[in-house]
Amino acid sequence: MSRKSHQLAPQGDLPPEARDLASENDEDEQVPAEDRGQAPELDLTTSDASLKRGAEVIRALWKTLPSKPGVYRMIAADGAVLYVGKARNLKARVASYTRGTGHTNRIVRMIAGTASMEFVTTGTETEALLLETNYIKQLKPRFNVLMRDDKSFPYILVTGDHPAPQLVKHRGAHARKGQYYGPFASAQAVHRTIAALQRAFLLRTCSDSYYENRTRPCLLFQIKRCSAPCTGEISHEDYAGLVAEATDFLTGRSRAVKERMVREMQAASEAMEFERAARFRDRLAALSAIQGSQDINPQTVQEADVFAIHEEAGQFCIQVFFFRTGQNWGNRAYFPKADRSISPAEVLDAFLGQFYEDKPAPRLILLSHEAENRELLREAFALKAGHAVEIAVPKRGEKKDLVGHALSNARETLGRRLADTASQEKLLEALGTAFGLERAPRRIDVFDNSHISGTNAVGAMIVAGPQGFMKTHYRTYNIRSEELTPGDDYGMMREVLRRRFQRLLKEEPREAASPQGEKADEHDAETFPAWPDLVLIDGGKGQLDAVRETLAGIGVSDVALVGIAKGPDRDAGRETFFIPGKAPFKLAPRDPALYFVQRLRDESHRFAIGTHRAKRKRSLTKSPLDEIAGIGPTRKRALLLHFGTAKAISRASLDDLRQTPGINAATAKIVHDFFRS
Repeated sequence: MSRKSHQLAPQGDLPPEARDLASENDEDEQVPAEDRGQAPELDLTTSDASLKRGAEVIRALWKTLPSKPGVYRMIAADGAVLYVGKARNLKARVASYTRGTGHTNRIVRMIAGTASMEFVTTGTETEALLLETNYIKQLKPRFNVLMRDDKSFPYILVTGDHPAPQLVKHRGAHARKGQYYGPFASAQAVHRTIAALQRAFLLRTCSDSYYENRTRPCLLFQIKRCSAPCTGEISHEDYAGLVAEATDFLTGRSRAVKERMVREMQAASEAMEFERAARFRDRLAALSAIQGSQDINPQTVQEADVFAIHEEAGQFCIQVFFFRTGQNWGNRAYFPKADRSISPAEVLDAFLGQFYEDKPAPRLILLSHEAENRELLREAFALKAGHAVEIAVPKRGEKKDLVGHALSNARETLGRRLADTASQEKLLEALGTAFGLERAPRRIDVFDNSHISGTNAVGAMIVAGPQGFMKTHYRTYNIRSEELTPGDDYGMMREVLRRRFQRLLKEEPREAASPQGEKADEHDAETFPAWPDLVLIDGGKGQLDAVRETLAGIGVSDVALVGIAKGPDRDAGRETFFIPGKAPFKLAPRDPALYFVQRLRDESHRFAIGTHRAKRKRSLTKSPLDEIAGIGPTRKRALLLHFGTAKAISRASLDDLRQTPGINAATAKIVHDFFRS
């Protein structure tokens, strides 16, 4: 892929021959849908002067552009990327922004805000599409369609780097050797499938180090969930047969696997080996459970992803269903951020490129709406996946039914979200009234600490807003101060709040924010503020005073603070609230605002305690090898496979360490010296 990057600045007026650029018609360039049609009335909040200035910037940049495929970025005066786009012909595409008419309000605001542009040329338009997708996911430009949830999908991995392959859930890059099956829509779906596969094929799920140190079968062998290759209860050859059956099943040959099991069961029964026949019966039942737990298993579609989009009240919901080996492996809902002026088909078109940016596409993709760049997307997906990809909008048959099912799910999911949002806004208004705020808060930060006698202490922050709990904004803080007395809750809260707001002051200066803590942006109602309108502290007057003094010390005095003291016997519903400058008070037992506060506090408890437990678990399972500089996961794994335990490694001689596969003499000396010192 050849790319050439250009960063251009305005270079004065164009020559006379270029002034009629807006009327030129380049045969190689198609004006996108957003630029077609009648010019709407301009947004009154965008001044004519800023629009003219932005158009002049773009016009000045145009004259040095090549007529090649590439990607362009429109950049604001503060350096923020406003928009990323691709073009088959950069010169012709950028020319479309110099017209004085024919733009939607969104395009007008983009032009008005442009202070400079950057360009990257590519060899083909397909390469430009792939690069555009990368930029959008990295830079999150304000005027692009943004895929809000890019959490990786879980897969099932049958490992290929061990004589007895392991069955395991996997997320992230496919770096480990083995066969990957997925994606699954959720971790729960993976866990259910793995549990059923254990019963059906008796494959191990234990780690390699656990496997190497077994001297007798574990409980999973006793309850017929594993064939125990670790202790030789099954030979490696026979275990390889079980692995082959499992991979056959996961790649769609489930009928052949079941027929083979039926024959084995009948043969065992005829030979009066009833215990063996019962094992095959149980394995068949497990396979049926896997297939029976899937909804709407298609008869004619073996491998496909189904996308359906629904728009209502200016919001979009995209439902994605995954079908592999003729089975439904779950679905997930997305709520992409997009301007109201963009059509559902355009949103879906932009969403597809971002969705497959970090994962291979299946052989068939079914859509509810026609994608403008369908052929270009097909070429790009095939290039990345290494096999042919078909993108279709089905008109009849089972494929159309699958899309219809996904569309009805998108419609229902968006309806529930809109209803939840309306209820959430009412609760925010009630909370603002209860605490005497000037307006309903858009962002609430809730802080809590968790520790056991000061050990493994962590602070946690959860965030709530009009869309409910905003989990992408949650944060955890490892308590670092060595001067704190173990168990000093006041000191822990001071440290957490100081670190939180010092970073906020550095990254989001208060003077650049609106009175409610968000950057002034009257065009984007969905911008979630970085500054909280309300901070809830899990604690009484002492905790609140400590927080107030800490914030005042770093120059933050205009954020509403509320302390929540637990009721007698820690009873929910009898909490006392503390607000600086006001007398302590309680809310009525049936007040919706009280229930809302309890939900916020319970969520902060859950998050803080969960973080503390995870940290405590890591400390309990920490290995001395983790402290040796230069010993990464690969060398640690090699040492443990060779010696079995960290204790055995610590006792090993230098010669024994040198003989470990994968460990050179220098590393062996580092390990030997570490334990001897």
